[in-house]
Amino acid sequence: MTSFVHRGQITKVVFGSGTRNLVAAEADALGCRRVLVLCTPGRTDQAEEISDLLGPAVVGTFAEAAPHTPVDVTARAVDHVRAVRADSVLAVGGGSTIGLGKAIALRTGLPQLALPTTYAGSEMTPILGETEDGRKTTRRLPEVLLRTVVYDVDLTLALPTAVSVVSGVNAMAHAVESLYAQDRDPVALLMAGEAIDALTRALPAIVRSPDDAEARADALYGAWLAGTCLGTVGMALHHKVCHVLGGTFGLPHAETHTVVLPHVVAYNAPAAPEAVARIRRALPGEDTGAALFGFAERLGAPTGLRDLGMPESGIERAAELIVRDGYWNPRPVDRDAARDLLARAWAGEPPHTPPGGGTTHTGHRTSTGAHHA
Repeated sequence: MTSFVHRGQITKVVFGSGTRNLVAAEADALGCRRVLVLCTPGRTDQAEEISDLLGPAVVGTFAEAAPHTPVDVTARAVDHVRAVRADSVLAVGGGSTIGLGKAIALRTGLPQLALPTTYAGSEMTPILGETEDGRKTTRRLPEVLLRTVVYDVDLTLALPTAVSVVSGVNAMAHAVESLYAQDRDPVALLMAGEAIDALTRALPAIVRSPDDAEARADALYGAWLAGTCLGTVGMALHHKVCHVLGGTFGLPHAETHTVVLPHVVAYNAPAAPEAVARIRRALPGEDTGAALFGFAERLGAPTGLRDLGMPESGIERAAELIVRDGYWNPRPVDRDAARDLLARAWAGEPPHTPPGGGTTHTGHRTSTGAHHA
């Protein structure tokens, strides 16, 4: 008999085509009468469209959302929230904008909604990562859960192919780490497997035909499931590595996940045989890390951290930070292992599985990071 604890979600999900037209009704159902729309500087057109749909319920737009949720941006946003007397926030965009909404909710207690336009999955999690003084801190906080998420496949049709690819692999990373999470449960395993299947189907189809609505729907469905996994079970080495790289070197979020994932899977493979077997159902191959690396290559995704702007001199510093406050991981991670993994990822070399590691899930954790992501 398998014993487990499953954390359910409270977020309402509205999924379909043209569902953005329901956003005013969804805001009204929550009692929101003064909605502040959030976006990045590049999403102002979409934010304006959603503002028009909200009609008299909108009180303006804050268009300064930035990657890794810098606390100084959040401070300005909170001041704006108070200045316009907003009673709620609506994020229109990807993980950067949704992260800002969460940071505002944490500081103000306001309810939040989202219209995701990428495959980040952050909208389905109680996880908030914030950056200050070059360091990213991640916490799991139930109070930052969104009240309603409206998925409109139509909003993803214009997402550039290159962005779609890395955003989709980023979502795959959430699902992959759910398969060997310390607190994995049967529901999370089912969702994670389904997410990987959907995304490995959808992303090549999007590369071939970016306006393929069915492929876009499949990708968004997979991203929803992967995000839900991220919100219900803990993550491991992959997410720790990416948070260190993003917070310390300002590397782009989704691209970093795309480069790092094959290397972490290769490293963890000896200690996570069930996860490897499930990934192989979607990406056949004897070496699962190599299969993921080849999948990303075929999609035209970046494969080297140096191509994302990471200096080679930063490898040692990153390795130190990865093991300093490490997350639980199925295979122990020391500084040498972290350095070797980073060196291959930096150079864009194929992933490598070091010998050893065993086949148990006893894992390793140097701090209370088991439920972080």
